[in-house]
Amino acid sequence: MNDFVNFALDRYSVRAYDETRPVEPEKIHRILQAAQIAPTAVNHQPQKIYLLQTPEAMATIRSLSRSVYNAPFVFLICADEEQTWHSPTEVGYTTGEMDASIVCTYMMLEAYSLGLGTCWVRLFDAVAVANAFQLPRNIRPVCLLALGYPADNSVPSPWHETNKAIEDFTEVF
Repeated sequence: MNDFVNFALDRYSVRAYDETRPVEPEKIHRILQAAQIAPTAVNHQPQKIYLLQTPEAMATIRSLSRSVYNAPFVFLICADEEQTWHSPTEVGYTTGEMDASIVCTYMMLEAYSLGLGTCWVRLFDAVAVANAFQLPRNIRPVCLLALGYPADNSVPSPWHETNKAIEDFTEVF
């Protein structure tokens, strides 16, 4: 357990990428394998992931979110609302956003294990993104994962190591 905690502590949200170094296709494939094995509700696997890498796609996503920075590659992680698990006990509750978030977490951690940097992004208008990429109505954008090699001047944000005490977010019953 301690090894994972140290690994997770070292990873940070990258906001400066090496623009001269593209991400290798085999590393993209490994990250997608992590998405493939991520746990989802009832293993429905409702994730739909778009690989934004063409100059046109990158220009579009950069125009819709300033938080992808200068990353050379962006994953658009969505939930297929026709494939999400629907709760039989809570009307209207589905796991699409949760499942896509779990998938993104697995992708983010695999990317870091491969020496890549990422930044999880939710600063965008989901409707505008869906329209710009002409996504089907059942596909809901959940998050972006900016990806690339960290630039030499990349550093964690000042609040990276700011964490609440465990006692502040736990209760014992």
